[in-house]
Amino acid sequence: MDTAPTRDDERIARIRALNDRLRIYGIGGDIFLTRGVAIRGEDFVAQAIRAVGDYDRFTDGSDPYEEHDFGSLTVDDAKLFFKVDYYDLERKFRSEDPADPTVTRRVLTILLAEEY
Repeated sequence: MDTAPTRDDERIARIRALNDRLRIYGIGGDIFLTRGVAIRGEDFVAQAIRAVGDYDRFTDGSDPYEEHDFGSLTVDDAKLFFKVDYYDLERKFRSEDPADPTVTRRVLTILLAEEY
């Protein structure tokens, strides 16, 4: 049985690494907070950003494509979601290739579950 990585596996691994880089370190894209998150104050925002960066509960159910592009967590009794989307460099259209950072602008949005 051949277990060598395929081009698809390598592409997914690249997307995942780029998403993790943004989520954990804030590098390689933009981070947006919804109004519901922002109005809870600076301390809550800092906790939420830290919790998203520390998030490691990706499962087949929540991350079926293994891109680490979505998660659900709780901060101070508030249920949050985060989502990474892939746009062209001007953030007008979807990216043609999310694995290629030269044509992709990543956007990480942190929102209250009730805002979804």
